[in-house]
Amino acid sequence: MASGRLEALDRLIEAFGRLPGVGAKSAERLAHHVLKSPPEEALALAEAIRQIKERVHHCRTCYHLTESSEELCLICRDSSRDPGVICVVEGSRDLLALERAGTYRGVYHVLLGRLAPLQGTGPDSLTIDGLEERVASGKVREVIMATNPNLEGDGTALLVANRLADSGVPITRLARGLASGSVLEFANKEMLADAFSGRQCF
Repeated sequence: MASGRLEALDRLIEAFGRLPGVGAKSAERLAHHVLKSPPEEALALAEAIRQIKERVHHCRTCYHLTESSEELCLICRDSSRDPGVICVVEGSRDLLALERAGTYRGVYHVLLGRLAPLQGTGPDSLTIDGLEERVASGKVREVIMATNPNLEGDGTALLVANRLADSGVPITRLARGLASGSVLEFANKEMLADAFSGRQCF
């Protein structure tokens, strides 16, 4: 090629560039790293990608991730979890973040997104119907809204709460406000407003 460019390398750079958070320079560095790495390392990466697309799917109950040999995820299969308390999150990454805290022992429901009309994500794109079915079973005592504390996350939580309003099941949300160890002067007005509205007895 007169330009000195390789079509295969350009395709790989373009593929990396489509990943979230990967800019043009990072995509180029990743592609050249793959090119320079031993064949077995590069092929192992390709095989890992192939396997995750073939073997990983959504849990039949909560829509978290599970292996193809299992219909239910590890959390839904765990008999020590409390199925009467459902924590609603936007995605599996949020679920994993909550799990790392190690304090919650209920189950989850993954919405697979949040309301984002400008990106084409409406109510029908979310798994709210599945959540309604779970709540309608009569076994749920509480639904905890744990969507992200921003405009889209709050809009999603409001939609879900409205859809569940007639169920009679209490709907709560995660506490917000000042993080432990934070300094008041550096808190933004949203954090302070949440801290005041969620204040507790001393």
